[in-house]
Amino acid sequence: MLKKWWILFGIVIVVIGIGGWFFAKGKEKPTMAQVQTASVQKGKLQVKVSGSGTVQPVTSTDVKAASNNEVDEVLVSKGEKVKEGQELVTFTDGSDITAPADGTVTSIGVSDGDRVSKGQVIAHITNYDDLQTTVQIDELDIPKVKVGQTASIKVNAFPDTTYTGKVTSIANEGTVSNGVSTFDVTVHMNKPTNVKVGMTTEVSILVQSKDNALYVPIEAVHSINNEKYVVVEKGDGSVARQTVKTGISNEDYVEITDGLTEGEVVQLPRVSASSSSNEQMSGRRMMGEMSGMGGFGGMNRGFNRGR
Repeated sequence: MLKKWWILFGIVIVVIGIGGWFFAKGKEKPTMAQVQTASVQKGKLQVKVSGSGTVQPVTSTDVKAASNNEVDEVLVSKGEKVKEGQELVTFTDGSDITAPADGTVTSIGVSDGDRVSKGQVIAHITNYDDLQTTVQIDELDIPKVKVGQTASIKVNAFPDTTYTGKVTSIANEGTVSNGVSTFDVTVHMNKPTNVKVGMTTEVSILVQSKDNALYVPIEAVHSINNEKYVVVEKGDGSVARQTVKTGISNEDYVEITDGLTEGEVVQLPRVSASSSSNEQMSGRRMMGEMSGMGGFGGMNRGFNRGR
């Protein structure tokens, strides 16, 4: 009697599995190439180059003795903020050392009565209120970067805040790593509130900008035999190849300088999609789950136990 029950159970499992497979297969739809379109837009088109780096102080300098001398009095202490020209140390001969720039005294290397020699470091000053970030820019982008260009700066510690700045210097020599050369570009930060030295940054430098530009998604433009063209959709549903000339471009859009007008519709590359993939996966998952619950292996084990 037990053997018959196991046989009946096995038959039911097989029927359910086959039925599920046919149900999923019946829902399959042929793979279709979906046509996407975009309209020719008119407005401001901006080109930016980006790089990552770290925050550094504009001023971080050692203050050194100008001659052999004896310290009369140290007038400042570590952690004290000073102004450019402020006296730091006086000497017994009546001379003194002053701050070369605004900043914070981060170290003092002498005390009253000490003898110092020419060139000896007396103190160190860092300005934590005047900051810059040095980022690495790819060699293919560096020709576009110029001193004075504006930049937007994201400090990773403050993801919801965008800082601004300007390019102040561009390295004359690059650094090669894994066959790729990058150049250091220094960007001075405007109002770096809460930013600290050593924080990491992501910087976008505006290298080109054009108002009232006609532009389309960059993937809409094709090229053959050095001729650029787009596929235009007409009002009657027909399509036509249209030769175009292009201008500036960024990673998303390209300017059209000739060949199109605002509002025209262009085709984008076709994307293949199958609506049956999810159903097929569900069917395979169902069969796999049934196999784990027993399936044909479970039937055989049942027969063995019945004997």
